[in-house]
Amino acid sequence: MGSKGKKSALGVMVIAILFVSLNLRPAISSVGPLLETIRSDLSLSNSEISLLTSIPVFCMGLFAPLAIVFNRKIGMKRSITVLIAAIGLLTALRGVLPVYPVLLASSFFIGLAIAVISPLLSALIKRNFPTRTASLIGVYSFGMGAGATLASGLTGVFYAAFGWPLALASWSVLALFAIVLWQRIEQPAEEEADLEKTAVVSPWRNRRAWLMLLFFGFQSALFFSLITWLAPIAIERGMDVLTAGAVLTVMTAVQLVGNLSIPALLSKFPSRLLWTLVSLASGASGLILLIAGGSGTIWLSAVFLGIMLGGLFPIALLMPLDENKRADDVNSWTAMIQSGGYIISSAMPLFIGFLYDRYGSHDITLLLLLGYIGILAVLAVILNKKQPARSLS
Repeated sequence: MGSKGKKSALGVMVIAILFVSLNLRPAISSVGPLLETIRSDLSLSNSEISLLTSIPVFCMGLFAPLAIVFNRKIGMKRSITVLIAAIGLLTALRGVLPVYPVLLASSFFIGLAIAVISPLLSALIKRNFPTRTASLIGVYSFGMGAGATLASGLTGVFYAAFGWPLALASWSVLALFAIVLWQRIEQPAEEEADLEKTAVVSPWRNRRAWLMLLFFGFQSALFFSLITWLAPIAIERGMDVLTAGAVLTVMTAVQLVGNLSIPALLSKFPSRLLWTLVSLASGASGLILLIAGGSGTIWLSAVFLGIMLGGLFPIALLMPLDENKRADDVNSWTAMIQSGGYIISSAMPLFIGFLYDRYGSHDITLLLLLGYIGILAVLAVILNKKQPARSLS
């Protein structure tokens, strides 16, 4: 393939990565704006409705190691095609059978599909764009953020027009576009052969891998807790469903800007610690405003929280890529980090629902999230002191 053809193939791959990543959040983030509506319509408790976001996140952790198996057995391209199709079909099923068991089952299998896709995309980026990983992680995280933004912003509008079952099911359309584009990518055969010959470096006995796992887990806990509960917090402060959905949209829209701008800034000012602390300071400001301020400060809080989420996620995604040179090692490290990280974060929305059922107020929720920010700051400082890899033996 000539240089022009190679550039064209890589361009198609960038667009395909964008559209695949668009599918990795709407099935989860579309539930947040409709949380109270679904809970009331199906006569559920806050703990039960929280499972709709906790279960997929738990599965994203539990099944992330399957990415290695999928890659070895059926290949990266075919794996992602099948799994995106599954996300689309399961999301559509919510509109056909809008009952709690179906919502739970679809949440489980959608979480499994996302679990496998995420490490495969990171490995694909490392393999095909080794000198531009930050920029491509920006595309990847932008796509995920765009999916979350569209779902949180438009689901309320679709609900007003069609009801909540079709509002949830509407996001299945994104899978069609992703599959069409993904079928056009070309996968280098020589890399597949190389993966079979060279042993993968296991991250499970590496201290830095475990620190990265914790970092990913707590930043993910912040994201899913806020995606799930920011709209209900706004409703608790006196907003209606559509306005609360707009607050969530503001947060995810600002996050979207961060998903693109932080990787770009890292290319010029590569200090991971600096941008991590800036992101955390913004998030702390947003939570303090929610605790101390009235309903008028919710919009500004959403901006600060969006800055935090937009910065932390691409930094967390870059960690295993910075640490490893080979695509298969990136796949292994990412699978481990996201496995444990998502399992940690999966319990958080459910735990918040339990606390709200018990105390009837989200003040304790916001204090809990402030504690996560403190933990992330400590982890960022420790990870910044890079040392030779040490095992846990």
